[in-house]
Amino acid sequence: MSFPKILAVGGAHIDRRGRITGAYVPGASNPGVMAEDVGGGAFNALRNAIRRGARGSLMSVRGGDAAGETVSRAIVRAGIADLSAIFLDRTTPSYTALLDREGDVIAALADMALYETAFAKQLRRASFRAAAADADALLCDANLPADALARLAAGKPLFAIAISPAKVLRLSETLETLSCLFMNFREAACLGGLSDDASVDEIVARLRSMGLSSAVISHGGAPTVAFDRSNIFSMMPPPPRKIADVTGAGDALAGVTTVALLRGLPLGEALREGMAAAMLAVESQASVPEFSAGAFTAALALVPKAEALHQGGRIGETNDA
Repeated sequence: MSFPKILAVGGAHIDRRGRITGAYVPGASNPGVMAEDVGGGAFNALRNAIRRGARGSLMSVRGGDAAGETVSRAIVRAGIADLSAIFLDRTTPSYTALLDREGDVIAALADMALYETAFAKQLRRASFRAAAADADALLCDANLPADALARLAAGKPLFAIAISPAKVLRLSETLETLSCLFMNFREAACLGGLSDDASVDEIVARLRSMGLSSAVISHGGAPTVAFDRSNIFSMMPPPPRKIADVTGAGDALAGVTTVALLRGLPLGEALREGMAAAMLAVESQASVPEFSAGAFTAALALVPKAEALHQGGRIGETNDA
């Protein structure tokens, strides 16, 4: 499958990032810079997938306001078929994050009420069934409510992005339908009902017992852990050559790994490609980085191969024994 066709279902909204330029002072006015872009887990991941050769369509929901027009233009510019529904009397969802001077999130606000009320209805329409039948795979995010997520099992490979510790719980009843779930350490522990100091063995065993056959669990600069039905391995992310903005790194990891898996690469090799894209995202001010084939190849050369994970390891720890 050289050029897989992916139907993404999920977030496509206004993404605001305010970055503090000095030391962060809680409860006070902090000088900084505000940037606005179009983001959303599903939309960002799909754009990264297209940069690696996929074809894509997007089903989301938005309002009939100026923000919705901005989202629409961004989808067209990305070369994505827009299957989204527009609600003229509603406000387009948005995400606003406050970042420290290193680019890490201090706090964030998600104004996404429209996703909660509109997605389930859209996925009952014949247009969704037709789009799903035409796609090679589906890619969703947990911005969808649980009843909408339950409607995504369409007999095609289904990949999912956790979004947050609270929202990942919406995927609990659909884990058996997922080809791979992309999440960070806190989201994985929350999904499994475990504490943040749980071991890799505990987390993987719990998630497998819940029906999840494959997942990628990132942890910032610490080793990323991945598993499928028979293997568990870790991969140390390469240190970025510069840090511009961490926003969108997880979406890049998900989108590019998904494309590689659909091309037939094993999870370990597919993850290397996703890690290269994530590094490029961290090095870019944009939530979805522009990169040439040469730039991607250079980034991929910096990503180590996956290593089998020793029993008793912990996410965030290396295993030298």
